[in-house]
Amino acid sequence: MPDIAPRYWLMIATLGFVWGATFLLIKLALDGITPFWLAASRIGFAALLLCAVWGWRGFKLFKSETNWPSLVIIGILSTALPFMLISWGQQHVSSGFTGVSMAAIPLMVLPLAHVFVPGEQMTLRRLIGFCIGFAGVALLIGGKAFETSGAELEAYGRAACLSAAACYSVSSILTRRLPPVDPVGLAAVLLVIGSFVIFPAAWAAEGPPVMPDSRTLLIAAILGLIPTAAANLLRVIVVREAGPTFMTLTNYQVPVWAVVLGAVFLGEELPPLMLLAMAMILGGLGLSQFGRLSRLFGKGG
Repeated sequence: MPDIAPRYWLMIATLGFVWGATFLLIKLALDGITPFWLAASRIGFAALLLCAVWGWRGFKLFKSETNWPSLVIIGILSTALPFMLISWGQQHVSSGFTGVSMAAIPLMVLPLAHVFVPGEQMTLRRLIGFCIGFAGVALLIGGKAFETSGAELEAYGRAACLSAAACYSVSSILTRRLPPVDPVGLAAVLLVIGSFVIFPAAWAAEGPPVMPDSRTLLIAAILGLIPTAAANLLRVIVVREAGPTFMTLTNYQVPVWAVVLGAVFLGEELPPLMLLAMAMILGGLGLSQFGRLSRLFGKGG
């Protein structure tokens, strides 16, 4: 198991907070825009931003061999398809189930990385740690995590949410397996590919876009700049350099920040077992990364 430099720990902590705050911003933005067009605006704006930076750097991408088929697949699986699956699935399932679905990503990545990524072998300690973290997320979300929504298409909605988690899992493995590539160019190209998919899908599902009010435009711009453009660049760097299994540590942080920020800014009620849930999440993550953390703090001391 390779050592992880301190900057990667900082990156996943940042991603956990940013993506946790994203749910709060999405909830506010949906007051003035439809779900698919919100996703399209996020991806499109982020693609423009990163393409500008990429162009300034000379439009460099692959450093040796090219692998465009994998890029197209990763672009669809990492942005457009899961965004659409979650947007559709959330209409038919409880919000808690969506959170649990995203928390299942580490459990999906673990066996995939074991088979397809050299140096990412699954160990019993790592598996137990991730399972404890998943249980902590389920406890944090509470009973609504698995309660039925009563919707006629609930089974299909749950399948859509789990499929979105699978999309993120497979895209991380494929991203790690790409040949040497410029991270800014890769992040930009993936968002451009996602844009080509999400815009026609949004038009087909929700009709032509309607100009939202200035408040919604501002929130959409923030969503495009920080949790989409900047966070996707960080995600590419972490997956490429620290590995897809390490990247999944963000998935257990996101629900914690979503719950805390929802309580602070929206007045939502904190779960009664929140401290226990957070202890399980942090304990599980610590157990899964025990060797790396020991070496990290050993060097620091």
